[in-house]
Amino acid sequence: MCESGPAGAEHTVLLLPGGLNTARSYAELMAQPALAGVRLVAVTLPGHGGTPPPEDFTIEHYAQLAAELAADLGCDAVVGFSIGASVALEMAASGAFKGPVVLLGPSLSLQDEPAFLRAIDQLGSVLGRLPSAAMLKMIPMAAKHARMSEDRRAALVADLRKNDPAIMRQIFRGYLGYLGRHDAPAARLCTAGVPAWVVHAEKGDGGLTGTERRTLDDCPHTTVITIPGTSYFIPNEEPERVASCLTEALRRAR
Repeated sequence: MCESGPAGAEHTVLLLPGGLNTARSYAELMAQPALAGVRLVAVTLPGHGGTPPPEDFTIEHYAQLAAELAADLGCDAVVGFSIGASVALEMAASGAFKGPVVLLGPSLSLQDEPAFLRAIDQLGSVLGRLPSAAMLKMIPMAAKHARMSEDRRAALVADLRKNDPAIMRQIFRGYLGYLGRHDAPAARLCTAGVPAWVVHAEKGDGGLTGTERRTLDDCPHTTVITIPGTSYFIPNEEPERVASCLTEALRRAR
């Protein structure tokens, strides 16, 4: 857990990192001046970043745990990135959390997720932990062009390397299973009735089908924001933009 802002702040926000990342991945967002008066609490998802794994790797279970923590902390909003965005979406869609959610780089369905992750999952059925171990070795290359300082890039890569390939396989299986579980995930988010921001880069982590985008554009509760260019690390590369969305979300918190 990483925390910033005053303990007695008017607003508290739960930050859920992306897959395999740790709470430290939100350092850039926590440093934003616009959020200096907000209590921000980032929590590593169990099993990610080398932390002890949960008994249940389903997104629904993660959402239950996160909702309980949000209630304990008195959170007014939730921000999630990638897999963390799926957890935040499920918190809202299941009714476990009633406040605004900011979803960064989410995939709503299997069609939104890059094919390589599905391929790794399928290969894992035959080769066990080897595909995930190979993915870990590729992490420095994937982060090489990320728009962040060398020190922050090194810290991010170090945390990602702490992941256990055997646990990674279970994480991805639970995540991909969730993406295939619902026929109309965008409509499900809209039906939740909470203010929601869906933030994507033109190229990067996650995506939206044409139908999903139309559903979200037509929904009175959701705002879709497309960042020009490429970003695979939205919280790290676009912290000012994320802070702006979060500031607006807190204005609409009940």
